[in-house]
Amino acid sequence: MADVKYDLVVVGGGPAGYAAAIRAGQLGKKVACVEMDRAGGTCLNWGCIPSKALLKSAELIHSIKKAEEFGISVGSVDYDFAKIIKRSRGVADQMAKGIEFLFKKNKVDYFVGKAHVDDAKTVSIVEGKEKGKKLSTSNILISTGCRARRLPFLPDSDRIMTSREALVMKEQPKSIAIIGSGAIGVEFAYFLNAFGTEVTILEVMDQLVPVEDEEIAKVLGREFKKQGIKTELGVQVKESELTKNGVRLVYEKKGKKSEIEVDAVIQAVGVVAYLDGAVNPSLNLKTERDYLVVDDKYMTNVAGIYAAGDIIGPPWLAHVATFEAVQAVNGIFGVAKPRRVKNFPGATYCNPQIASTGVTERKAKELKLDYKVGKFPFVASGKAVAGAHSEGFVKLISDAKTGEILGAHIIGRDATELITEYCLAMEMEGTIDEIHGTIHAHPTMSEALAEAAADTHSEAIHI
Repeated sequence: MADVKYDLVVVGGGPAGYAAAIRAGQLGKKVACVEMDRAGGTCLNWGCIPSKALLKSAELIHSIKKAEEFGISVGSVDYDFAKIIKRSRGVADQMAKGIEFLFKKNKVDYFVGKAHVDDAKTVSIVEGKEKGKKLSTSNILISTGCRARRLPFLPDSDRIMTSREALVMKEQPKSIAIIGSGAIGVEFAYFLNAFGTEVTILEVMDQLVPVEDEEIAKVLGREFKKQGIKTELGVQVKESELTKNGVRLVYEKKGKKSEIEVDAVIQAVGVVAYLDGAVNPSLNLKTERDYLVVDDKYMTNVAGIYAAGDIIGPPWLAHVATFEAVQAVNGIFGVAKPRRVKNFPGATYCNPQIASTGVTERKAKELKLDYKVGKFPFVASGKAVAGAHSEGFVKLISDAKTGEILGAHIIGRDATELITEYCLAMEMEGTIDEIHGTIHAHPTMSEALAEAAADTHSEAIHI
């Protein structure tokens, strides 16, 4: 017999899980959250947050190296790699404590341990200090997320890492190969290169950051080349072996084989669903490519069992997971009709930053959309030039007839902050004319957003 009766039990405490639990608490519901690692999940503890702390260190040393440009002499600059890693762990720890505080504030019962969904009304804790505890509940929300994908042909070694191991590197490698050039791959490439590691990116597709607009990817490639980051595109890693001093990789491009020997390797080849041992197989929860299938209310094929976040499939973004979880809880308790994700920003925090939403130009062509393009380069932005970060541009794709925004793509300083204006406009079915007609403060980076909209009609003032 179960020990406690809940309105909702959340399995997993990442961006979906903790948000769901807090939202249910806000609604005055009796709620529990079971997380096997620590509140915040992978994003807060082993992804988004600690990696941004590392990238801030990289950004700082990058700026110091450019100090002469601003008339400032700093002399020789040294750094402590171990201290940089330690600071990132401290940031993650602080934020995790913040989530635990929010649990208390919203009267969420928080259990550290591995949960198992026995049936539609019962969750057991099968590992950890609370092992053996059973939670009786009216509703269950599964938000167990994903784990890093590992390449089966790479040997098991401390020298071959996923992002999780890379976040706690004890020593800085002198050279590294990063397999994959999605957000994780290019962020680690920028971070390590900034501190002098010789970085080579190996990407199977024919462009960096494959999900982004082609023009954006080309600019990133040029900027990475300036920074000394090597990129090999359209390649497949065929062989690998541990050597006395590192790892040897053999890769093939257009039928020609090449090899590289490096101190270490980071696998940045995506994620896979993580449901290991979390659900009773007899429930027969419907999956597709191992991800849980849900309806428009985020309910699985079993009544009373819901799911949100990465475990229901792409786009595998923390902010999307939080949105889905809140929507699911609102629907479960009848607060509002839940919405599925349509418009969302993607954000990549290398240097220069990349942010995007909606369709790429390639996708617009594939869909045979009638569209127009407006662009504005940051080299024409007074704020960007004054700050010595004029690389990149804004690209806006809109419906040729109505002016409705179909896609937006930014590469440059603060791109991840700037993209939200376009997301809001798209959520409100806004047009390029409304963006153009909104007065943007001068001098700001955001002026580029209005100028790109104006460029659609060849009305941009500064180009």
